[in-house]
Amino acid sequence: MPGRGLFITLEGGEGAGKTTLAATLAAALERDGREVVLTREPGGTPNAEALRALLVEGETGRWSPMAETLLMFAARLDHVERLVKPALDRGAVVICDRFTDSTRAYQGAAGGVEPERIDAVRIAALGDFEPDLTFIVDLDPAVGLGRTRIRGETETRFERQPSTFHTALRQAFLDIASSAPGRCVVLDGAQPPGAVANAAQKALSERFGVLA
Repeated sequence: MPGRGLFITLEGGEGAGKTTLAATLAAALERDGREVVLTREPGGTPNAEALRALLVEGETGRWSPMAETLLMFAARLDHVERLVKPALDRGAVVICDRFTDSTRAYQGAAGGVEPERIDAVRIAALGDFEPDLTFIVDLDPAVGLGRTRIRGETETRFERQPSTFHTALRQAFLDIASSAPGRCVVLDGAQPPGAVANAAQKALSERFGVLA
């Protein structure tokens, strides 16, 4: 474990199974006697949740990708300062559904914002703050979007994007994993939820000695 708590993020396309995995990991860690904070982005604090509504509702072209980037980092800064860092400082495990990698994928690779611009905003907002471990749940976008429809969820602006957008997202997350193998672990989202959770727990055990 790091000197403080442990910051775990979950990434992937729409309907990949991140929410289910987050809940399963949280339950396992709590059984192991650890404090767990389960949160999401954009959101996690009242201010960030207010910005979430602006980001996920409305027409697909409501914001430009760069405007989305700035709004995402405004929400992220509030989330990190008010929730994530205080929890880590007291030794908790924070599990967050999406973080900066989603901005790199959604607004960057799929939206067209240059990586250098995203990185400049990230450094201005968060400095070198990054997750300790990121699970990227990889799944065919058509399958993931189908799952969200079966669940009857209200479509977000991002889910209504064309198939080319979602294909670019998937590749972007895989590229992120390849570029940061020390931080990222790719999980096969086509596997049953239990198998995905077992693979995640094995990675946690191997890297940090938790859930051993």
